[in-house]
Amino acid sequence: MNMILNTALKKLSAEQKFMVSVIIVNGGNYLYNLILGRILGPEQFADAALLITFLLVLSFIAMTFQLSTAKFSVLFEDSIFKSFINIIYKYSSSIGVIFGALLVIFSQQLQLLFNTQSSAMFTIFGIGVPIYFIMSVNRGVFQGSKKFDSLAITYQGEMLSRLVITLILIYTLDLQSSILVALGIAISFLFGLLPFRSQDIEITKKHKLPSAESKYIIKFFLLTAFYEFTQIIINNSDILMVKHYFETYEAGLYASLALIGRVVYFVAWMFVMLLLPKVVEKQKEGESHAPILFKYVFYITLLSASIVLGCYLFPEFVINIMFGSEYLSVAPLLWKYAIATSLFAISNIFAYYFLSLDQYIPVVLSALLGVSQVVLIIFFHDTLSDIVIMQIIAMAILLIFQVFFFLSYQKISKKGSTNH
Repeated sequence: MNMILNTALKKLSAEQKFMVSVIIVNGGNYLYNLILGRILGPEQFADAALLITFLLVLSFIAMTFQLSTAKFSVLFEDSIFKSFINIIYKYSSSIGVIFGALLVIFSQQLQLLFNTQSSAMFTIFGIGVPIYFIMSVNRGVFQGSKKFDSLAITYQGEMLSRLVITLILIYTLDLQSSILVALGIAISFLFGLLPFRSQDIEITKKHKLPSAESKYIIKFFLLTAFYEFTQIIINNSDILMVKHYFETYEAGLYASLALIGRVVYFVAWMFVMLLLPKVVEKQKEGESHAPILFKYVFYITLLSASIVLGCYLFPEFVINIMFGSEYLSVAPLLWKYAIATSLFAISNIFAYYFLSLDQYIPVVLSALLGVSQVVLIIFFHDTLSDIVIMQIIAMAILLIFQVFFFLSYQKISKKGSTNH
């Protein structure tokens, strides 16, 4: 059996191995969430799900550094790359410390805002934040240089350590579950640092970039940060607002629904990782990059349709096998939530494609529609069903705008090439 597996893996390219790895990592993260949901029950799981949501928010903020590092790892070489990598490590560490300190300082206020059992969970999580930012830059170097084997190991290390350490803590220590989950998450960041690429890092020296490159980095970084901020709003506002508007039990039910429904988005992220360096490289070489987008949109659409159909036909089976009978009351909403996340996942592929090409308009559109989702939920939140329907409306409009912008961008690009 091992021989067959090894032979099959040898035949795969580095990208295909990374895709397999991401599927395993996503499966492990899902297993982590499902085990917590079953062990803790809806009420305690609501706090754990909030921490997982905070982890997602953190990943989006840190992704600004990862994508920037990935892009400029492709574009820069030699001394410019060396200066760039040292500067980005310096700034990522500083911003990580600031965000971590804010979580520690405002832990009690966060406890009141989100109705959690403990404020210590925010303090522990905050201590781990700076490590996550350093980890993201390290991943960005591997992503940009297409060292997908090393990139895969960093994700596997984080996922496996979080799963194993959290379970050990829950079964050995008699503390609040939210504190133990926070500890497991924070410790897993250290494992996510491995392997660490220390080459070209000289933190004791002062590094400076040429003016043109510095301006380009700032422009791309701000654009990416702005888009990641919209991602935070779109991807996490529903869980945070449900935690605020509804009782703990209902918030726990909704958290289980969100975790199952978001499987499309997590798999789509694998394609984003592969898409960005490829599109940047094609643009650098003056080659066509639209076929890359078409390929990944096709994959995500096919996957989304399969998951939505499965959730529509067997909602109770899916809920029961993943979380248990305690969560069955949200089964009728499962396929609708899957539609919302599918629309978001497809539009996300378009958005990162344009981000790779330094296009601003799709980012602004995403920001506006991200805010519109929050506004819709503020006005229509009588039931959990209302929350899901508002997301479908906002995500459908977002995808339509992304497709229209792509078509108009293609027209302009063809006219430009014809004129030349």
